[in-house]
Amino acid sequence: MVCAFTYVHKPGPHEAGTDLKLYYCGMEDCAPGHSWGPGLKDHYKIHYVHRGRGVYRTPWQTYELSAGYGFLVSPDTVSSYQADLDEPWTYSWAAFNGVQAKHYLQRARLRPEQPVFECRRPEVIEDCLQRMFEAGKRSPSRDIKLLGALYDFLSILTDEAYEEEDMPPEAFVPMRDRYVKQALEFIETNYSRNFTMEELAHSIGLGRKYLSRLFKEALGVSPQHFLLRYRMDKACELMNNGALSIGQIAYSVGYKDQLLFSRMFKKMKGLAPSHYRNR
Repeated sequence: MVCAFTYVHKPGPHEAGTDLKLYYCGMEDCAPGHSWGPGLKDHYKIHYVHRGRGVYRTPWQTYELSAGYGFLVSPDTVSSYQADLDEPWTYSWAAFNGVQAKHYLQRARLRPEQPVFECRRPEVIEDCLQRMFEAGKRSPSRDIKLLGALYDFLSILTDEAYEEEDMPPEAFVPMRDRYVKQALEFIETNYSRNFTMEELAHSIGLGRKYLSRLFKEALGVSPQHFLLRYRMDKACELMNNGALSIGQIAYSVGYKDQLLFSRMFKKMKGLAPSHYRNR
């Protein structure tokens, strides 16, 4: 039995009325037949199965689960779960509580009598869990990062809970296009400052490689190339303002290094910035 990661937070008395609080999270490669329960917990705990198989039992039903599925353990509900003897599961978990925890879970269509969910986008939920684990590393803002990751996790489960017929009209836009649209909006808002592709991907809850693949499928270019082209088009617009120096234009489109800006501008437009302006 190998525990790949565990973060534990013991809530203090001052947190009794908090909206949502992550208690602990982790990931485990279970040994054949590894089990928990029957027993009770005093908080919520969601497991997500990465691979392998196992069984989850509640007072109402027994579920045989495999990769891509997950299950909710609810407080004050007797339950148990066990890894398969031949193909034991590997799962991640997040344990939490709070005055709004039940409400958020109901929005995701999860409750004691309906505790199982299927994830149609495993790469999204796995990336979110990884960010949750990374947030657990010691830092002054660890609790804030963990809470943000927990909200992301629950938002993904909520999105996954609705079939197309339940969605509002705007939700019929393909998921890929919605992600790309969010990325474009981020670029249009933030092009004037220096940011990484990791930050761009994190802003919409995706991994950098996955976002790059979606971007190329939709637009035929990588996010980096699109950002470069967008910045240089903006620089061309600013060239019409004779009061701005090349250095000021460079800074205005996210480049503190004027030489780097000039090199990128010439690469995209075929002329140095000064020659382009004179022309």
